[in-house]
This record gives sequence, C-alpha cells and structure tokens, in this order.
Amino acid sequence: MAETALLNLVPAPAATRVGTAAGERFLVLDSWRGICALLVALFHFPTTSMVSQSAFVGGSYLFVDFFFVLSGFVIASAYGSRLNEQDDLARFALVRFGRIYPLHVLMLAAFAGFEALRLVLPALHGTGPAPFTAGFDLRSLVANLFLLQGMGVADHLSWNAPSWSISAEFFTYLLFAAVVFTAGQRAWIWFVAAAVTAPLFLLALSTRHMDVSFDFGFIRCLYGFSLGALLAWFQHDSIAEARHALSGGAGRLAWTLAELAMIAVIALFVSAAGDNDTGIAAPVVFALALYLFAHEGGWVSALLRSRPMLLLGSLSYSIYMIHIFVQARMINVGGLIERKLGLGIVGDLMLRGDHATGFGTGSPWIGFLALIAMLIAVIVASWFTWHFVEMPALAWFRRLSKRI
Repeated sequence: MAETALLNLVPAPAATRVGTAAGERFLVLDSWRGICALLVALFHFPTTSMVSQSAFVGGSYLFVDFFFVLSGFVIASAYGSRLNEQDDLARFALVRFGRIYPLHVLMLAAFAGFEALRLVLPALHGTGPAPFTAGFDLRSLVANLFLLQGMGVADHLSWNAPSWSISAEFFTYLLFAAVVFTAGQRAWIWFVAAAVTAPLFLLALSTRHMDVSFDFGFIRCLYGFSLGALLAWFQHDSIAEARHALSGGAGRLAWTLAELAMIAVIALFVSAAGDNDTGIAAPVVFALALYLFAHEGGWVSALLRSRPMLLLGSLSYSIYMIHIFVQARMINVGGLIERKLGLGIVGDLMLRGDHATGFGTGSPWIGFLALIAMLIAVIVASWFTWHFVEMPALAWFRRLSKRI
C-alpha cells in the first residue's frame, strides 16, 4: 500500500545530492497516494458489480507499487543528506516506526478482538474457519507484532492482510538508512543494483507475477523504493526548479495533455498487466508518473491540489490499514441480514476466477451500492484513526526522537 559516514567527504554536485530542498512538499503526490489507497480498497472488496469485475480493478493491487516508489522518492528527498551520524540513524528509525506502528498495532487489536468475539458469539462463526485459526492464528500474530509478515517468514497472508507492505517498507527504510550512512555519495550505486536485480529475482522465483506479498514482499518493495530514491537522488532539485518556473502558468495546456496521457497509460497498463509478467514494469510506470506529476504543471494537478483531494492524501495510510476490517464487518452484517431476509445482499460469487463471499448476488446494483457505501465508511473511519491515532502518535515519536 505509506520519509555516511560523510565526514571528510567533498560535497557532491547538486545533481547527485538529495535533501537539499527538504522543505519542498509535493502536494499532488500526496493526493495520488490517497487515490491509490482507495483503488487498493476497491480491489479487495468482493461484489458482482461491473466495477469490481473490471480488469482495471482486478489489477489495482499494483498500486501498492506506487506507494513504494513514492516512499523512496519522499524518504530520499528528505533524508538523503541527513543521515551522517549514528544519532541520525536512531532518530530516523524511531520516527519511521512511529509513523507506521501505532495504527498497525491498533488494527491488530481490532482483528484480535473480533476473533475473541467470535469465540463467544456463535452467530458470528459463519461457515469459515474457527476463531484464531487459518490467517488469524496466534503464531502469525507474533510475526505481525514484530513486523515480519512481509519478510518471507510465513506461507500465507494473515490478520490485517495489507500490512505485509508496511512490514516490507519498514525494513526497506532501515536498509536505505544503512546504505546512505555507509556509502554516502555513492549510495545511488546500491539503489541502481537493487532496481535492476529485484525484478529479475521476482521474474525468476515468483509464480504469481507481481502479486507477491508475504513471500517476496520485501524484494517487491525494494524494487519500487529504489526507483523512487534514484529519482530523488538525480532529479529532486531539477523538479523543484521546474515547478517554480511553471507557477506562472506557462505551458499549462501541454502539461495537462501530458497528465491526461499518463493517466490513460496507467489505466491501460493496470488493466492489461495485472495477471501476467508485464506487471513487473509497474514500478517503472509509476516512477514516470511520479516524475510527471511532481512538476504539478497541468490542470489535473490543480484539481489534485484541491482541499478534498489533499485530505484524501492525508487519510491514505489510514484508508490502507483499516479498509479490510471495515469491509469484513460489512460482509458480516450483510450476511446476518441475508440469513433473515434472503434478499441476495451477500452470498458466494466469483471474483477474478476465484470463489469469494461478497455483495450483490441478487443484483449487480446491490453490489455497486455496497461498494459506494464501503468507500464512504472507509473514508469516514479513516478520518478518526488519522486524527486520533496517526497524528498524535507521530507527534509523540517526533518529540521522543528530539531527545536522542
């Protein structure tokens, strides 16, 4: 689905330094993060509607790779020249931990609480596995608590399934910091090596194309993150300068056409590449999109800088982390109503060739309405977790990091 020992080294040229404009904020990219989070939520929500059954939504798991590329760009932009001392590493790790872990552990508690509720309320058992079994077993709970669920230590997705990506991303953060600290100006060489070897590794060993998570999730993350870091390493300053030059509106029509073309490319690529090996190019496609939209030159970017879109970007991590729980509880409630009224609200269906339990077995329109209700519920719930969990926790960890 989520920021060198350089002592006695000669400063690098501006073209190869990162973090020289750490205060530069790419608002449009924040909005894109929110859009991608909602697309991942659509991918996970089983309905009979044309939206859920479309090839585009079927390939939207690839938008997790947008998160990885964007994380590499943002983290390298902000920290590429700030990890010079061991204390810098400690502060970096603490803040990144504080950014992802509080909401992660809250959602683990929510899932565990529901499993406990299933133990005492037979009506919630359904036809699935017994409480605290399958993907909700206690052994995998321990792995999730230690953020290992995306590091190849398990053989299945578990608990809050999308959280495999924050597991992979956290250890990628640590690797990034270690590389920058030790390699300094030459850190980009390591990113190039990762960006080249990671997709070859996935092509050679993955049987599920780019749809890897608990098994090779770390490699998938490293691939996209490295591309984003390289983009920041070599293009951050030039993007910032070009964006300021565009602020007067010069070439706005040309940039708008380029942005619309990029959106069309993304839509076609995701629709065509979700179920085959061409999906391996997803981080490259998203890196190109990131480069284009980071300039914020067109009217599409102007729309993405609107307050609703920026709010969506702020809620993106919460959207990503809570949507599975919200969706599962909606299916639970729909199943209870179905057993009482038999309206075809929830039942067994086929989604992308697999059996699933979801909405709209009586009519695709029921599935579509459920999909809209899901998006609204996820966004509303995300505002609460963002406001009351994410931001207070991050502020606390930042204060703690300043004591180091």
